[in-house]
Amino acid sequence: MSRFKKKGDKETPGISTASLPDIIFMLLFFFMVTTVMRETELLVKINPPSAVEVLKLERKDLVSFIYIGEPVKTKLGTNARIQLNDAFATVDDISEFIVLEREARDEADRKFLTTSLKVDKGTKMGVVSDIKQELRKAGAFKINYSVTEKRKD
Repeated sequence: MSRFKKKGDKETPGISTASLPDIIFMLLFFFMVTTVMRETELLVKINPPSAVEVLKLERKDLVSFIYIGEPVKTKLGTNARIQLNDAFATVDDISEFIVLEREARDEADRKFLTTSLKVDKGTKMGVVSDIKQELRKAGAFKINYSVTEKRKD
């Protein structure tokens, strides 16, 4: 009769990592497909003016955009319209917009909130002045004008 010997120095085999790259790429592909980058759909035509001295904003996550220009759809008219997020608005809606934007931010970042005006260069300045007055009433004193950079030749 034979004897069975137990070898005490046997080690457990390592975990196979051969399928690990497949799993990682599958997860990466899943998140790439399901993630949606939120961008505002422009309802107005914006052809920004150009400027020579341009500064870039440091923190773009603290910027609220107000778009002003002629509507893309011609059946809405040719007068300059105001767009806040994804909808048309009036000058009276700006105060509420600023309040909602402040509440959406962290309390420590609220004082750094900047309002950026993206204005078509064909827009009359009266509309922009009305918006600036409404921003002052709402306490939004940091205003930025979005422009394209003009080369110094």
